Amino acid sequence: MLKSLFPAALLLALLTSSIPTEKVNSSPIPTAKQMVQGMSLDEKIGQMLMLDFRNWQTKDESTPTGLTEMNKEVSHIVEKYHLGGVILFAENVVNTKQTVKLTHDFQKASPNIPLLISIDQEGGIVTRLQKGTHFPGNMSIGASRSNKNAYNTGKIIGKELKALGINTNFSPVLDVNHNPNNPVIGVRSFSSDPELVTKLGLQTMKGLQKEDTISTLKHFPGHGDTAVDSHYGLPLVEHDLERLKKVELYPFQQAINAGADMVMTAHVQFPAIDDTTYKSKKDGEDIMVPATLSKKVITHLLKENMGFQGVVVTDALNMKAIADNFGQEEAVIMAIKAGVDIALMPAPVTSLKTEKNLENVFNALKRAVLTKEIPMSQINQSVEKILQLKIKRGIISTKKPVSLEKKIKKASQVVGKKSHRRTEQKMAREGITLLKNNHKTLPFKPKKNNRILVMAPYQDQTEAMSVTIQSLIKQKKIKPVRIQTYAFADRAFSKEIANFIKEADYVITGSYVVQNDPAVNDGIIDDNVQDPKKWATAFPRAVLKETKSQNKKMAIMSLRNPYDAANFEEADALLAVYGFKGYANGQFNQPNIPAGLEVIFGTVTPKGRLPVDIPSVTQPNQTLYPFGYGLTMKGKLMK
Repeated sequence: MLKSLFPAALLLALLTSSIPTEKVNSSPIPTAKQMVQGMSLDEKIGQMLMLDFRNWQTKDESTPTGLTEMNKEVSHIVEKYHLGGVILFAENVVNTKQTVKLTHDFQKASPNIPLLISIDQEGGIVTRLQKGTHFPGNMSIGASRSNKNAYNTGKIIGKELKALGINTNFSPVLDVNHNPNNPVIGVRSFSSDPELVTKLGLQTMKGLQKEDTISTLKHFPGHGDTAVDSHYGLPLVEHDLERLKKVELYPFQQAINAGADMVMTAHVQFPAIDDTTYKSKKDGEDIMVPATLSKKVITHLLKENMGFQGVVVTDALNMKAIADNFGQEEAVIMAIKAGVDIALMPAPVTSLKTEKNLENVFNALKRAVLTKEIPMSQINQSVEKILQLKIKRGIISTKKPVSLEKKIKKASQVVGKKSHRRTEQKMAREGITLLKNNHKTLPFKPKKNNRILVMAPYQDQTEAMSVTIQSLIKQKKIKPVRIQTYAFADRAFSKEIANFIKEADYVITGSYVVQNDPAVNDGIIDDNVQDPKKWATAFPRAVLKETKSQNKKMAIMSLRNPYDAANFEEADALLAVYGFKGYANGQFNQPNIPAGLEVIFGTVTPKGRLPVDIPSVTQPNQTLYPFGYGLTMKGKLMK
């Protein structure tokens, strides 16, 4: 057993804090290989499973709710199955004190080997911490072209996660976003240029590692040129191997060469690498094996050809690309046989009643080893790599654990601190990209008591605009104005809106489109607005048309994917901000909208240049705004 490898003092020290203070034992930690030699098969299998306890249902509850406090049932499952790790979601991390206590208690539930406690804290639109520094996101950093911004993003995220007791981050995203219709990556990517993705991705990785936070390259071999979200379907990338090497694989190779800790797989089909077919359990149709389950991708390409010697983790195995086409147990076995080291979210467990899901997966994996379907040598190699990484990043350590009280105090000083917030604001300002400024529309210079009409799809976005304008007034950067807000999601343009525009002196509209629809509705939309395509583009276009007819000054902010800007060729003032999260619960959940408003009112100078091409919507084969495009406030091209 593992315990026999360690003296009693070391066993206590293994339940280590992610904020160590002083050494209490000079005895060396056994090597990962020595540790593996003392482990049972059950313990080894447990190390290769990473579960989520996103929601939990107690006996007193009718439905599962977010797990924010450890309970005996979850603690028992962690210990019973010798789990090697857990992943946290927004439902688990409500505030700093609560999160520190939860991670502390998760580690208490694993008395022999500390857990990998992971999270998706990419910065930008994919952030899980409800309190913390969120950053403008990768594509905004791509627009700034700043190594420093990328490094500081990784370093500050790593510092905050470490203070919270979270030791593994599923970041950076190294997907090269070549497809404007990509529904899942978009602004999560740094760029459509593999060189820029590589440069900034490496800096983010190094920033995380500087804080001893495990970084994870994702989504291998590349999710950037897909038009299907693998949460809902099985994407396909049909490029040949030469193209894949030049574009999709290039950032991964460079990051592997630079010392990557972990790589996350993509649930994407790559026939140029593996065209093996399986019968889908969903409909019986032949489908190609996705990268996550492919030995040719994971073992031959990633490990042998590209030389990756770190830990390979799957993307979540509950995503429909896997869940709908492969059985729960079969998918885990296939992933491990392919060469994966950690199966992420291999079974849904939301109550003691559903523990059976994990038991079935665990036992199926154990049978596969005992029947030699999976070689024991492969299991040993995977576990050794996992333990070695835990040692390397100080998760397994001889340092004295810190008390819960000291952890909470430290985290309260670090997470979301003012200097971090100032840094994220500076980054966001440097990424704002001005695409049009005809007739010197910008900056807006309102007179006292002018009326500013601000519109965006959702209330948190209009609130972010309103709070920002109020702040500019308070700082005496603009004169006192009256602000009217309107959230237009699921609404049709109406005479009421036309009257709002008539009463306004200036109009600011945020547009939020994930995928452009060539069938742009240029008129007043009907009452059937449940489908976002009925309002997401049509409403701001109707506002644009009305403001022009009334000769009012208007600025449009593309809040999410910059490709959205192609819907507004007639606009006089147009800018991309690369982030849509607004203001809620007394805080900005992203700095992008405020930075865009600062540019509109001339208190900040636009500095961003497009990190992607923006194709025309009406003529998709033509580029409307090329890679590198960005204007100064005077309308000159940025150098």
